[in-house]
Amino acid sequence: MATQRIDRRTHWQNVYQTKRVDAVSWYQPHLNVSLQLLAEAGLSARSRVIDVGAGASTLVDDLLDQGVRDVSVVDVSVEALALARGRLGERAHLVTWYAADVLELALPCGSFDFWHDRAVLHFLTDPEDAARYVHIAANALAAGGHAVIAGFAPDGPNRCSGLPVAQRSARDIAALFASAFTLVRERTERHRTPGGSNQSFAYALLRRC
Repeated sequence: MATQRIDRRTHWQNVYQTKRVDAVSWYQPHLNVSLQLLAEAGLSARSRVIDVGAGASTLVDDLLDQGVRDVSVVDVSVEALALARGRLGERAHLVTWYAADVLELALPCGSFDFWHDRAVLHFLTDPEDAARYVHIAANALAAGGHAVIAGFAPDGPNRCSGLPVAQRSARDIAALFASAFTLVRERTERHRTPGGSNQSFAYALLRRC
């Protein structure tokens, strides 16, 4: 399993070194569905938010624009984080950056109010990896906190960026997290890629028990 994680790091580093940020299939100018779900769950300027597998996503920009000042960003690719930091400019110092595989990340217990993941969990096709991911998220979130988890829906692609993925509905995601979370809301999204194809995403808004 350690070898696979090294391969993931190499894979995503190569992706961000060889492709424009706005050309990758998952690119969106703004993660509107995620922002709506975070707002519904009570996001405020005082919220402690972690965006896992963020890549060069603009969610961090939008959170800062809303006045959120405790934002952490995680990605396995140093290149992706460098792109995000460069885009933020002077505001980059307001963010805590983790260049790490989420499965190897040690986070303080109860240190976040919101956990966001758009398309990391769906790469965890090994049940042991998925279970470890759930444990890490549950440990990191305070009681009453929320997780927004999104990935390819059952009618979505079975691969992304050349890698196999697990297609899950919101209820499938909720079942994975059932030991520590309850399902609050489910959403679907028909994402139009920069290349013009459609990808079906499922979103689960979960509450930490």
